Amino acid sequence: MNDKAAIRVGILMGSESDWPTVQHTALTLDELGVGNEARVLSAHRSPDAAGEYAQTAAERGLQVIICAAGGAAHLAGVISAHTHLPVLGIPMKGWSTDGLDALLSTAQMPAGIPVGTLAIGKAGAKNAALLAVAIMSLSDPELRDRYLAFRKAQTERVLATELPPAGTA
Repeated sequence: MNDKAAIRVGILMGSESDWPTVQHTALTLDELGVGNEARVLSAHRSPDAAGEYAQTAAERGLQVIICAAGGAAHLAGVISAHTHLPVLGIPMKGWSTDGLDALLSTAQMPAGIPVGTLAIGKAGAKNAALLAVAIMSLSDPELRDRYLAFRKAQTERVLATELPPAGTA
């Protein structure tokens, strides 16, 4: 949880074992000064608590909810079914198909219950935070400035990259 700002983004994961990957969502939000909270809630093992979290999210000041889950990956869909807030899904690598099952479960939502689906794993965790910031920056000029500065710095790092001579790597 980021104490520097009001909590604006909820980060949910289906299992504590997802945290090593999902922490990159929180770290990216922290870097951009966006208050966030992270919790373990399961669509299957704690469905009532997951539903209550989603139903009360807007009144608690949340603006976006990010959900990470592997396997059947129903967390983002369950959360989306209980809130009008944007829900972003991070498919997690699983035990059987290296995350393809979670990707398909997260992406293949029925019409009317949207979930924005990101990449599997760490890239998805970082991009979920950045997409949440992009969404919130539409109505927050200060956040937009921080987000644009982040993007500019990222571009400058790429352009400053110097490769070693061929054959030395």
